[in-house]
Amino acid sequence: MTNVVITGGAGFLGSRLARDLLAAGSIDVAGAGAQPLTRVTLLDQAPAPPDLAADPRVAVAEGDLADLVAPGQPGREALAGADVVFHLAAAVSGECEADFDLGIRANLHATEALLAACRAVGTSPLVVYSSSIAVFGGSPELPMPAVVVDGTLPNPQTSYGIQKFIGEQLVADYTRKGFLRGRSIRLMTVSVRPGRPNAAASGFMSGIIREPLAGQRAVCPVDPAAEVALAAPARAIEALRCAASSPDEVWGRTAVTMPGLTVTVGDMVAALEQVAGPAVTSLIDWIPDPVVAGMVSGWAARFHSGRAAGLGLTPDPDFISIIRQHQAETDSA
Repeated sequence: MTNVVITGGAGFLGSRLARDLLAAGSIDVAGAGAQPLTRVTLLDQAPAPPDLAADPRVAVAEGDLADLVAPGQPGREALAGADVVFHLAAAVSGECEADFDLGIRANLHATEALLAACRAVGTSPLVVYSSSIAVFGGSPELPMPAVVVDGTLPNPQTSYGIQKFIGEQLVADYTRKGFLRGRSIRLMTVSVRPGRPNAAASGFMSGIIREPLAGQRAVCPVDPAAEVALAAPARAIEALRCAASSPDEVWGRTAVTMPGLTVTVGDMVAALEQVAGPAVTSLIDWIPDPVVAGMVSGWAARFHSGRAAGLGLTPDPDFISIIRQHQAETDSA
């Protein structure tokens, strides 16, 4: 029987991962084979979605993560019985640039508190840490290569990217010391995210598709020629589950970069027009934002993820397929 803890479990990816695990009814932990899923505990500042809160297999603890995993608190009790911990809770990129202290508190201190709690329970749980391709960037002394490969040195150029890279190194050292079994997976920007916009600098990569399809106007803050790397929500969940199910000797200690689809923003809009017509794409307002455009221009957009490919992970075939997935999920909601 297997217990799972998901930090950020009420969020978009966290709740989707919870539903995926509950629907499967089992999880493979480190290549040991699928085992029945007993309990999924969601830790988040926000309330859990009603469907998850109503599931008898789900426990919910609401509050600040560092507080929840303190001794005697419900998060610490959940960790004591956890086989797998998915650490998804984080402040997003735009928030971290606007509020440095928030990023340090939510992305660094909370991660430190979680890892220390995992060590304290003494059970060496498997911890999947959701990192980001924001760890890559370019600077005058270390320009970013045209294609990021597994051996490319991280060189983050945002507070969010730096905080995620520090988290990777903490997970690696806790693993080296035997306190837990950590796996860091660098997620691509997820598009198309359903629901309301968030404060991520990459939020427009969902907004310019999601809002027009819903008959609402959307702003694109970057040039159509800007290249981005992205993945559908289902691919991100697949990558997280792969991190949990891969044997220790196959995964190793260093972070794995998931594969991504490289497109221009103009390609994304052209795909939307092909799927939904020009009346929908006419709802996009092209209004440059130098701050967002500057951040996007510093992101890596082309990847060769050899280690991920060896684990069976593949990118989305094209952006039209991503739009159709979003439409199918919206229609069934």
